[in-house]
Amino acid sequence: MARLRVGVLISGRGSNLQALIAACSAEAYPAEIALVISSRAEAPGLGFAAAAGIPVTIIPHRDRRAFAAEAQPQLCKRRVALVCLAGFMRILDASFVEAWRNRMVNIHPSLLPAFRGLHAQRQALAAGVRFAGCTVHFVRPELDCGPIIAQAVVPVHPDDDEARLSARILKAEHRLYPLAVRLIAEGRVRVVAEQVEIMNARVPDISTLNPQEYCGEPLASNPG
Repeated sequence: MARLRVGVLISGRGSNLQALIAACSAEAYPAEIALVISSRAEAPGLGFAAAAGIPVTIIPHRDRRAFAAEAQPQLCKRRVALVCLAGFMRILDASFVEAWRNRMVNIHPSLLPAFRGLHAQRQALAAGVRFAGCTVHFVRPELDCGPIIAQAVVPVHPDDDEARLSARILKAEHRLYPLAVRLIAEGRVRVVAEQVEIMNARVPDISTLNPQEYCGEPLASNPG
């Protein structure tokens, strides 16, 4: 069976690109990265693509339409079937997004629809939530919107700052993104009425509290 050809768009460090490259290196993984496009020539993530022998294209993001006009033929030339945004820090032209409707995915460091936009981890801490996480979703023209494919949850610790919470979420991202791409590559994902259905998906049978239930000795009652 032919592997799904993936194009990855990056702007920075490329840690999720690295996770996808690692997943694609497994012979049984049903996808391969055919092209990496970066909006910045100095993006550190380009080193991962070079080390893996993946073709790279640099397209400075002067404006949305110009970027789309250059990116589209490059993706078609490489016969890309799925576009993955991996730390791509630019807003895409709406017509470009629609051209890849249900064939373009993004990963965002929050449990969407909560905390859209920049600094999602900072937003989560400011809101005082007990759990945070990340979301892989199909891309729509609206920022951080679109049918949700998969999510991962991490606890928020009492001493968390933005850096510590971001690092914990990032570890979950590196597991979640390859999983979501694999489900798509296997043909198990479809969008129905703007919601994702996953064939033969198993829902985790878990329930957890933050903080955990008290499991020690019974608390002494107040003297009467």
